[in-house]
Amino acid sequence: MDKTFVHPSAIIEDNVSIGKGTKIWVNSQIRNDVNIGESCNIGKDTFIDSGITVGNFCKIQNGVSLYHGITIGDKVFIGPNAVFTNDMYPRAFNQNWKVTETTIQEGASIGANATIVCGVTLGRFCMIGSGSVVTKDVPDQALVVGNPAHIIGYVCECGAKLDDSNYCNACNRKYDLNR
Repeated sequence: MDKTFVHPSAIIEDNVSIGKGTKIWVNSQIRNDVNIGESCNIGKDTFIDSGITVGNFCKIQNGVSLYHGITIGDKVFIGPNAVFTNDMYPRAFNQNWKVTETTIQEGASIGANATIVCGVTLGRFCMIGSGSVVTKDVPDQALVVGNPAHIIGYVCECGAKLDDSNYCNACNRKYDLNR
């Protein structure tokens, strides 16, 4: 389906690029200078701050706020109410604060209610467990859970957990991962 859909209650500011086939749902706000790729699904009650780039084929679930300084690659899944920060030293009175950037690489999946502290890179096809608090970089295909998040295994591009030999029993792929 190539048709773009923007719900009438969504607020789309100036200079926003929305790729074909993308859907933006109820009460979403897209600030100025945002680029959203093709075939994305932006859930209800989302906020995408100015200057954000969202890749193609992304799913951003309900209640997610993406603040200035986040870059999102293709095929990224962000679960409901996931939280992102962009200030390492937040104070309401600090006039000189700086945005600390966060990168989410291709195929990464972030579970519901996870918190991603700014300044990290989430590697390709990694998976963040629901409710986890990510405070440091996550390697490609790593599965992390907890507070603070720690690696408990690795996952295939299909999402299934790899065995100890880096083999996926779900789709029969074998990986050469540096564990």
